[in-house]
Amino acid sequence: MQTSPPLSHADDLADFHARAVTLDGVTRRVHVSGSGPAVIVLAEMPGISPQVARFARWVRESGFSVYLPSLFGSDGAVAEAEAGLAVLRRACISAEFHALAGRGASPVTAWLRALARRAMDECGGPGVGAVGMCFTGNFALSMMLEPAVLAPVLAQPSLPLDDPAALESDAEELAAIRARLERDGLTVLAYRFDGDRHCRAERFAAYRAALGERFIGRVLPDSAANPAPPPFSRDVVASPHSVLTAHLIDAAGEPTLQARDEVLAFLRQRLYAMPPLFPAETVL
Repeated sequence: MQTSPPLSHADDLADFHARAVTLDGVTRRVHVSGSGPAVIVLAEMPGISPQVARFARWVRESGFSVYLPSLFGSDGAVAEAEAGLAVLRRACISAEFHALAGRGASPVTAWLRALARRAMDECGGPGVGAVGMCFTGNFALSMMLEPAVLAPVLAQPSLPLDDPAALESDAEELAAIRARLERDGLTVLAYRFDGDRHCRAERFAAYRAALGERFIGRVLPDSAANPAPPPFSRDVVASPHSVLTAHLIDAAGEPTLQARDEVLAFLRQRLYAMPPLFPAETVL
């Protein structure tokens, strides 16, 4: 796989094409690269960090067109603590995001579903993948209301922030998503660390109750997390959290790298019609 720029420095994303994409009257910057079926990678807090860009490149090098929308933060910036906390605070009071319990799915998910339709029109294939992380984790699930989305991945879904046993999607949305998963024979793949303070066991239990066997949850031990993540992860998140990015250890045999490979295989399975790979919920 292609080597990413140093993770300790800002990433200029020069190997992506920055496009202004207007959907439903709203224009956002979307970084696009690659070829093949589309996968929409949704950045975690506080934005498209070098680690998020690295994951997007891994997806691209696995045979996909990557769409990396800019939803918050400074694109390519290192995830510093103070600046990242300011981004989080702004997002929490933004009308586009529902960070607290009882408010339902974030309004930005409607725009993301439109992006999925656009991506499928541009790239073809049987459908589109969506990988959400942290603040955007549940967005990948809400995107399942769009028929083009076939492969949802929820990495440490952290909303709502104020209730560890709650889900961002309301009961009506969850029922519609479960009906679609069962009708189309699809599954949701999700990840968290065992000791994650922001995506706890109660949340995965709630997803399992809402989606049944269609929800495949992976729980990694805290010992598998990168012990030296960027400042935002170290000082603000302050627990093992980002399975595919900041807390991933890029070395053979590491559970986080195995999780990355499993995500790439899941995307290939759904978007290139490869054989199924996964049993029910397990602990790596």
